[in-house]
Amino acid sequence: MNKHVISLTLSAILLAISSAGASEFAGSYLGGKLGGNRSSFSGPAVENGIATNLSDMGGKDAATFGLEGGRNWDMSSYLLGVDFFVDANGKVTHPVSKTGVAGTTDFGSTVYGADLKFGLPKGYWMPYAKLGYGRGKANGDFSAGGNGAHAGLGIEYKFSPQWSLVGELSTHAAESTGTKLNNNNFTVGVNYYFRAPKAVPVAVAAPVAAPRPEPLPEPKPVPKVEPAPAPAPAPVPAPAPAPRETWKTTLTEKLVRLEGANFATGSAKLLPSADVKLNEVVEAARQYPDVKLDVSGHTDNQGKKAFNQKLSEDRAAAVKKYLVSKGVAEGRIVTAGYADEQPVAGNHTKEGRAANRRVEVRYLLKEEKKVRVVE
Repeated sequence: MNKHVISLTLSAILLAISSAGASEFAGSYLGGKLGGNRSSFSGPAVENGIATNLSDMGGKDAATFGLEGGRNWDMSSYLLGVDFFVDANGKVTHPVSKTGVAGTTDFGSTVYGADLKFGLPKGYWMPYAKLGYGRGKANGDFSAGGNGAHAGLGIEYKFSPQWSLVGELSTHAAESTGTKLNNNNFTVGVNYYFRAPKAVPVAVAAPVAAPRPEPLPEPKPVPKVEPAPAPAPAPVPAPAPAPRETWKTTLTEKLVRLEGANFATGSAKLLPSADVKLNEVVEAARQYPDVKLDVSGHTDNQGKKAFNQKLSEDRAAAVKKYLVSKGVAEGRIVTAGYADEQPVAGNHTKEGRAANRRVEVRYLLKEEKKVRVVE
């Protein structure tokens, strides 16, 4: 396959795919794969100890299996890695021309090498491209081998914290002293990751305490009137009237803020760990049916601005959808996304960025309290 065509194809596909958080696929891995191989060859070779010039009359299909392993590094909005591989391609009978004479030969091959890997994860999915170098060695009736470029396109799905399913199309073109070996493989396999991704904790702010009511004033004492001296007692004045008491109603405003909610990395999918805190909001909404809820999403400053803005809006909308599913009226909820515009910590540290990735639910409670007033 022409190297320029491979490069242009990889570039076009990678530019068409949007980026996302890469932490689901970061770390070391080891895997196996099975699939199909289509091979062809031409040029000088040694067949059963005799030098000859072979020309493949047409590529043939065979089974293939292989192993791979490597390591991926999280680069915030994309992933870089190195991948080592070995493919064992089965033998199959090829119709050939042997120095101008038609015949057949059994041909299989082993290909091994290393690739640089570039991935663009989106939640539990990651399309990727690989480009590197490999060595191919013929197995069967003739011996030949060569080195050449190796390239591949694939997609990976993380179906558990440490296991993934992989589908891949790869090609290898080797050449040595005029002998050309070509292998095109399509495989499906599984990878095991030695480190599971860590969940982002939910941060919750304590409610603001209501002010304590002021103590009531003591009632004023009634002065005691002494009787007038003899001979005639003076009239006793009437006692002073008791203080009049009234009841007034005061309104106390409360602000309760819920920060954070667990999401899958780089996506708006809520994780089960968010249920406890979100159900507290649902209970408050049921207790105070007139309250309005303000849901806002926030991110750190890593990655592209447009992606972070959309991610913050989508996560706020996911919280609203959850509350509505629990019986909260949709009209009571307002959502907004602010990306990295309202940080609560510095983005220059890992801890600060983790604190800034959050969803806040704010709502205002009004409670009526009766206070005794003495006039």
